[in-house]
Amino acid sequence: MLLASLTRLIRLPLISALLLLPLQAAERPARILLWPQGAPGSEARAAEAETVEAPNPGVCNVANVHAPSITPYLPSAAKNTGAAILIAPGGGHQKLCLGHEGYSLGEWFAEHGISAFVLKYRLAREPDSTYTVDVHAMADTRRALRLIRERAAEWKIKPDRLGVLGFSAGGELAALAAMDSDPGKPDAADPVDRRSSRPDYQILIYPGSSKRFTVTPGMPPVFIACGADDRPDISEGMASLYLKYKEAKVPAELHIFAKTGHGFGYRADNTSPAGAWPDRLTEWMAHLGFLD
Repeated sequence: MLLASLTRLIRLPLISALLLLPLQAAERPARILLWPQGAPGSEARAAEAETVEAPNPGVCNVANVHAPSITPYLPSAAKNTGAAILIAPGGGHQKLCLGHEGYSLGEWFAEHGISAFVLKYRLAREPDSTYTVDVHAMADTRRALRLIRERAAEWKIKPDRLGVLGFSAGGELAALAAMDSDPGKPDAADPVDRRSSRPDYQILIYPGSSKRFTVTPGMPPVFIACGADDRPDISEGMASLYLKYKEAKVPAELHIFAKTGHGFGYRADNTSPAGAWPDRLTEWMAHLGFLD
């Protein structure tokens, strides 16, 4: 009797810990190529294998991306709110931190009724890269937004509730997507290219390169989160960016978390205030009418 009780006590923490881990590679949804025939400028390298570093559960760093893609995390019909978010992980444009800045958050959003799509974009700053942020990584980001809208009916998504979220280097892509978009080309041969690349809202989580960001009236609403102990160009830069949005009368919300640095991402076992930023985000989305 005593042995059985002890066994249960040991197993409970183990089961709880396993529930916190993101899905392993074999269990993840299948990726969807943004350009099935090869991304422009990468056709010759499309078949190259990505490099994957996964030293421990919850960590998945990927590089050598030449076939950009999205991995969908879709909610059940009973939970579906119709909202969707494209997630751009960070990694300094040298790698993609797909664990705590990608797959884990995709699972969380799906559980909370939001369709999520984790983006693998081409990396401009890995060794010997021929790519650039503005040409290739941004082409991948905009293409992903168009593709999600093109398949919105299939995925039970409302096309006017599609946002973009980015961490660090991915935050740069999210901000640039909101700054510079187009309505699509009605006469394009590819139906994906007929769709708009404009995000309906933007979510910037400790974004890099904030000095590049400009704000004009009419831009998509913005949710910003970062740590007070992050680099000044991020912590102070986000405070300055918020004021620019306020001046332009664009709905904006800013969270700067005390005793928090860079890279907190999303981890289910993070019990600090910064760990609850997805809850603050969904409250903000509901308040602005992006969630039913």
